[in-house]
Amino acid sequence: MFKKSTKVTYSVCRFDELTSLQQQLIDKAKEQVQNAYAPYSGFYVGAALELENGEIITANNQENSAYPSGLCAERVAVFYANAQYPDIPVKTLAIAAFTNGEFLKMPVTPCGACRQVLLETELRYETNITILLYGSQEIYVISCVKDLLPLSFDKLQLQK
Repeated sequence: MFKKSTKVTYSVCRFDELTSLQQQLIDKAKEQVQNAYAPYSGFYVGAALELENGEIITANNQENSAYPSGLCAERVAVFYANAQYPDIPVKTLAIAAFTNGEFLKMPVTPCGACRQVLLETELRYETNITILLYGSQEIYVISCVKDLLPLSFDKLQLQK
C-alpha cells in the first residue's frame, strides 16, 4: 500500500485587491441575499456570475419546506445561465452568505451538489471557472472548480 495526496491552491485577499469586475460580481452577489427565500434556515446566499460574453447573471438560494426541494444560489445561477445562454461559458462566479444580520466573516464554500454542477459546467465548456468566495474578513479566489472538488466524479467514470 502507498499514500497519495492532493493539494488545493487558492488565494486569500481583501476586497480592494480584486479587479473592478470581481468587486462588481461580489457586490451583486451580496445584493442578491436580499432576494433569497430562506425562511427555514435563515441562511441567505447570493451568487453572481459572469459569462464569456460579458453578461452577468445573479441568483439566490430558494428553500422549500419539503427538504431537499430547494436550490442553492450557485445552482440557480448556473442552471439559468446554461438554459438561457447554452453556448456561452461561465468565466467567474461570486458567492456571498448572510445570516444573523450580517455577512459571514469567513467565506462560505459551495456544498457538494453545487461543486459537482460547477464541475460539469467547467467540463462542458472546457474552460476554467474562477470562483470568488466572499467573507467580510477574507475573500478566497479559486482558479478552477477542480480545486474545489479534488478526486471528482466526471464523464470519464461513465465510459464503458
